[in-house]
Amino acid sequence: MANIALVDDDKNILASVSMLLEQEGYHVRTFTDGAAALTALTTAPPDLAILDIKMPRMDGLELLRRLRQANEALPVIFLTSKDEEIDELMGLNAGADDYIRKPFSQRLLLERVRAVLRRAENKPAAVPGEAAKTEALVRGKLALDPQRHECTWDGKPVRLTVTEFLILQALAQRPGFVKSRDSLMDAAYDDQVYVDDRTIDSHIKRLRKKFKAVADDFDAIETLYGVGYRYRE
Repeated sequence: MANIALVDDDKNILASVSMLLEQEGYHVRTFTDGAAALTALTTAPPDLAILDIKMPRMDGLELLRRLRQANEALPVIFLTSKDEEIDELMGLNAGADDYIRKPFSQRLLLERVRAVLRRAENKPAAVPGEAAKTEALVRGKLALDPQRHECTWDGKPVRLTVTEFLILQALAQRPGFVKSRDSLMDAAYDDQVYVDDRTIDSHIKRLRKKFKAVADDFDAIETLYGVGYRYRE
């Protein structure tokens, strides 16, 4: 089973969540703050990290930034404060794959953990048309290799999270065709996992930022306001 790192300064959450995940067969390492977790998780990266945003010494946003320097594709779920939308936006803009608001139900947490791990393993369900999701894709200067989780633009590597990769892949499979936000949600998230429009918008913003870092004139992801997004070669 997967190795999961849980970082939170609330010892009650550490105890209850680690017990829940271990009962499901996951191997769990717990840390009370980001500084304590950084060295351990850099040396032995987990399959998934669950990070609280607000922690002393080093918060979850800074911890994610440093972890991503060594492992850009590390799947991350943020735990955010109740009713504080800014936490969610900051987490998504930092590159998190998902977020959960405190307090959360155990069932919701398990659903999110399973969904993110499935996407990270790149094992789509065996249904008609799904084979294309694992085939290498070239669109102009863009090259995507799902098997190796590699993305390049004009030969230059672009490091993407699992969610970013799936959204870009969904757009690039049909250049010129508009993908609604709902369609992109379906491509990147399991049906049982609810996300709203701003989640997709935040991921698109991150994608553009990463590509512009290697090509200032990048404009392949086009916004059609009120409709969705499309990829143009």
